[in-house]
Amino acid sequence: MLSRTASNLFWMGRYLERADFTARLIEATQRLSALPSSYGGAGNAWESALAATWMTQAYGERGLSVDEHSVSEFLTLDPGNPSSIRSCLEVARANARTVRTALTEEGWEAINSAWLEIARYGTSLDGRETLGPLLDLVKHAISAFEGAAQRTMLRGDAFWFVNMGSAIERADNSARLLDVKYHLLLPRGESVGGSLDYFQWTTILRTVSAMTAYRWVYRDSVKPWLVADLLILNRQMPRSLASCYDEILRHLDLLAAHSGKRGAAHRLAAAGHARLTGCDIDAIFTRGLHEFLTQFITDNNKLGEAIAEQYLF
Repeated sequence: MLSRTASNLFWMGRYLERADFTARLIEATQRLSALPSSYGGAGNAWESALAATWMTQAYGERGLSVDEHSVSEFLTLDPGNPSSIRSCLEVARANARTVRTALTEEGWEAINSAWLEIARYGTSLDGRETLGPLLDLVKHAISAFEGAAQRTMLRGDAFWFVNMGSAIERADNSARLLDVKYHLLLPRGESVGGSLDYFQWTTILRTVSAMTAYRWVYRDSVKPWLVADLLILNRQMPRSLASCYDEILRHLDLLAAHSGKRGAAHRLAAAGHARLTGCDIDAIFTRGLHEFLTQFITDNNKLGEAIAEQYLF
């Protein structure tokens, strides 16, 4: 496979995953912002959404107020925000069109239809009644593409690069979401384990569609260390860091078997996989969850760069 084709497929997977995460994050933030302001609701919730997408500084430079309409519009339709849903789908579609022959008809149609639908919204939101259908559109479109890829794509290098990009982005998103909740979201003076804390952790689970999974696995009330365990170490949970690294390492091994070459990306992925395998949630909390997640995000970025360099993106 040409390196340019591999790059397009890899980044297509990443941008589709980023669009899906942003849609889910906005829905979760709407729930949090519905809390009374005395409980840390509106302002703090939308600040956390910007922090989770690493857009706090870029948004601040716009001089806009931190409210539901402004932040939602910035994260969904703003063409000047490279991580907005509109921008992500536009780049994903451009990448998909470049490698059209590497995708099946169903996969291409899912991406192309998503872009055409979201383009009809323009670059501004009319209000909350517009936002809901837009977010549903994005989530259904990404699910349609993933279903098409799983059911129709050959299990070859094109499939591996798409899924590897998705897994790296998914791990990054899960880590950022956990870090924002643990380090930034709970207002000062609010007790850990209180009603607000419980509601926020529940919302985090709903963001990644993990509420049912949590109940099945732990059969307990929502507790911070168990939520962290599910989203970091539980390999049954497809959005957990450990599950993502299982997938990344598997696809890298398949590419190595196909090409006969291994490199720095394999070593970094194996090291990250070993760290997630060799620790437990108590040790992570003892050492510091924020410190663990910050280091993970840094290492995950290095892995993405190593993949790009190894395959000459």
